[in-house]
Amino acid sequence: MHRRPRLLTALAAAAIAAVALAGCSGTATAQSSDADAAWSYDSGDGQTYTADHVPSRIIAHAYAAKALMEFGITPIAVYADGPITEDVGLQGADFDGIPVIGEEWGKIDVAKAAELEPDLIVGDWWPAENAYSGFEGGVEEESKKLADLAPVVGPSQGDSVVDLIEGYAGLAVTLGADSQAIDDARAEFDDARKNFEAANEENPGVSALAISPWDDNYAVAVTEYAPELQDFTSWGLNVIDPETPDADFPYWETLSMESADTYQPDLLLIDDRNAKSGEQILADAPISKSISAYAAGQTTLWPAYWMHTYSDYTAQLNRLADVVRETDAEVGAL
Repeated sequence: MHRRPRLLTALAAAAIAAVALAGCSGTATAQSSDADAAWSYDSGDGQTYTADHVPSRIIAHAYAAKALMEFGITPIAVYADGPITEDVGLQGADFDGIPVIGEEWGKIDVAKAAELEPDLIVGDWWPAENAYSGFEGGVEEESKKLADLAPVVGPSQGDSVVDLIEGYAGLAVTLGADSQAIDDARAEFDDARKNFEAANEENPGVSALAISPWDDNYAVAVTEYAPELQDFTSWGLNVIDPETPDADFPYWETLSMESADTYQPDLLLIDDRNAKSGEQILADAPISKSISAYAAGQTTLWPAYWMHTYSDYTAQLNRLADVVRETDAEVGAL
């Protein structure tokens, strides 16, 4: 599976009707969720999208669909970056009865989408790529014609997964979501966040490194471009930043597998999206004996770039809190 975000190539936003420039990003401005009421949404690309009625025929990127569905908004079709059943970020999502118009990154069945007559397309806005999910550089031109069918909107990826989830909650409210369900999910998440913060206070000094091992290289994540890592840092975990991010793709510093012991954390956070287990890749690599955290068995999965719902984040934070409490903070060397 590709590492997300895939490319940094700039993509001009598709021209659509009824758009006015606005300064907000991914916030709700609808005055009513009535289907007959006017609709307005300040999207992640900095533009305000309006309609004379609340959109109801929504096609969404699968991650966006999962987020909206947690708040009671069900799309009429979804498109994904790969096989839905194999995507860790889509576990628990019930797409039964919802047409799937793409399960390969960069390829969307626009003809099938057109038959569904959507009035809104929803996906994440990726500022570094200047594009919504499904419209990035490298996506086939035919697939980008999905934007000709309806406005494309969605909250922006940024400094925090919480902000992204809140962006989807705000969008869902404009589309008629039950605000009480959102409040309940938010309250459970707040408890999990406090649990994670408490774990870091109880076992201070734990250092972590987020990695994506591949057969021929060892990619180290740059915190600035991974909103969940920024969250973990702000809540007390010491996430190590690599010193030399890749010049052409600064989301990562790519090391050869032979130099995978360059950074020595107490805890390895291993990208959970790889088709082949990152832990298995390290187990097969002779260098793993020189990575102190791996040798000590101090590894866990890193939910990399896929969390879009309060329920997923709640589960991951509670799991990671347990891991932090059990980590020996004397294993690594900063």
